[in-house]
Amino acid sequence: MSTGANRILDDFAKLMTDAAGAAQGVRHEVETAFRAQAERALNSLDVVKREEFEAVREMAVKAREENEALLSRIAALEARLAEVGK
Repeated sequence: MSTGANRILDDFAKLMTDAAGAAQGVRHEVETAFRAQAERALNSLDVVKREEFEAVREMAVKAREENEALLSRIAALEARLAEVGK
């Protein structure tokens, strides 16, 4: 009789192990489907990636710095012209 009980417990343990493996597989499938759906949704919203945003941001900072340098050069040239005109 103990052999029958052990066999039932062994079969039950095997069933639980198989169920856990199947649940893990389903979890992986759900995660993959969710990520694909989220990526499609983000692509339809025209959301930019972080790398692209940072690159454009750096370009804007550089352009602003160059603009400020040019404005100060123009101010210096206008001051010199004003002195020459006197």
